[in-house]
Amino acid sequence: MDLSQDKSNDHSEQAARKVATDKLSILVISGLSGSGKTSVLNILEDLGYYSIDNLPLSLLANATHKLINESGIRRIALGVDIRTPRADLSNFAEMHESLKAEYGDHAVKVVYVTAQESTLVARFNATRRVHPLMSQDVNDEHAKHVAFNLPAAIKREIELLEPIADHADIRIDTSDLNIHQLKDLLREYIGMDNQIVVNLLSFGFKYGSPIDADFVFDVRILPNPHWNPELRMATGLDAEVATFFADCPEVAEMTSDIAVFLTRWLPEFLHNNRHTVTVAIGCTGGKHRSVFITDNLQRRLAATMPEGIKVLAKHREKHRW
Repeated sequence: MDLSQDKSNDHSEQAARKVATDKLSILVISGLSGSGKTSVLNILEDLGYYSIDNLPLSLLANATHKLINESGIRRIALGVDIRTPRADLSNFAEMHESLKAEYGDHAVKVVYVTAQESTLVARFNATRRVHPLMSQDVNDEHAKHVAFNLPAAIKREIELLEPIADHADIRIDTSDLNIHQLKDLLREYIGMDNQIVVNLLSFGFKYGSPIDADFVFDVRILPNPHWNPELRMATGLDAEVATFFADCPEVAEMTSDIAVFLTRWLPEFLHNNRHTVTVAIGCTGGKHRSVFITDNLQRRLAATMPEGIKVLAKHREKHRW
């Protein structure tokens, strides 16, 4: 009997079951230039969606098929706007119905992002960007008969995007929203709670402190296995180092103190519009003390953190071991 083949089959079946049970979500993101479509796509990407901006409508069906059936991706956000060929816009209803027929009404949603004209004008003026229709719409028959100032371009864009706006399941007016409010609104619409990845990072001070750390704990005050010749080549992940630290009560005390602090305060980041938090734990070389404590903290916090917080352990100096 080929046990390796059996294990491979088991993993394949588990993966297939996971893909089958994961909720499929296909979001078509469209709307007016300057309304915040790119911000919406960025937020969705942070929430775990595979995001593609400025996708021609004619490629939408094929792109969706490849992402779902060949890559197993279950959450997709596809940005479509006025830059797509005009002929594609007139075929939006047909494309939309085709997607719903293949993947189900519940899986396909159209998000249309808009804003008041005064807000759009102010945003374009503030960024000094040129509206797409003012620079690229030279072949639009309508443009030949209209003086394309910014308000006229916005009006024309509304008309051209009407086939998409008519099929919108979700309409978002960003005129009075900041980025955090927009994120909260999107999470509410798609039924997704905030999620945070906590990266516990061991490092060695001799190689420099991590510049992206939110918290830094210095554990160099603890006994150092490096000075034991039998442990010098080992790491904080090895059993013999754990045995060494078992005879040092201060190691357990410091680990416990850090865990208490993080257990109290990390959940607060769920309400702070954060996606990642980096907790750096440093010793001299990043091989023994910081590694041991980081690994222990990861197991401890992973078992106690509320839903929505994922705790990972990383060792920056591992390539030096």
